[in-house]
Amino acid sequence: MTKYKGATIWFTGLSGSGKTTIAIALESMLVERYNRVYRLDSDNIRLGISKDLGFSERDRRENVRRVGEITKFFSEAGFIVLSSIISPYRAHRNEVRNLHESSNLKFIEVFVDCSLSEAEKRDPKRLYEKARKGEIKHFTGIDDPYEPPEKPDIHLKTDMSTLEEEIAIVIEYFEYHQIICASRLDED
Repeated sequence: MTKYKGATIWFTGLSGSGKTTIAIALESMLVERYNRVYRLDSDNIRLGISKDLGFSERDRRENVRRVGEITKFFSEAGFIVLSSIISPYRAHRNEVRNLHESSNLKFIEVFVDCSLSEAEKRDPKRLYEKARKGEIKHFTGIDDPYEPPEKPDIHLKTDMSTLEEEIAIVIEYFEYHQIICASRLDED
């Protein structure tokens, strides 16, 4: 049906770093270019398929595994899957990458890099404040670690660039690696 295979775009970073904001803007742009897109967000996942999980390392691993399996299904069906999930541990993200690559599916890790101080400033739900008060346990960046990717496919520094600049970087990467059509005219 399309010239392009599906792919999973895995946005990882601290809470408040901009993962979902970027994914929403990117989704809109990709749909305008006639790409088949599905967006997953950890907030929605936690309300449904992972509502039985907490935030321990074991539960986070299982959450990432579940999201990885879902993204693989959609990617196999030819969708570009935008997954916004903190996924703080490298090993867990690498397991998802291996799951995709073992099925010859593209997995693009996007490190949405933002300083902790800036992420705290952006926090509309006041989660960081609650975590610092001890009201939330196992909060990434406060009392649980975040392991940044060592070699992300795309590295966005969201406290140093605009949303438009970040989207342009991602789109350029997608076009260069033939993940998406360069323009609407490419479909003919």
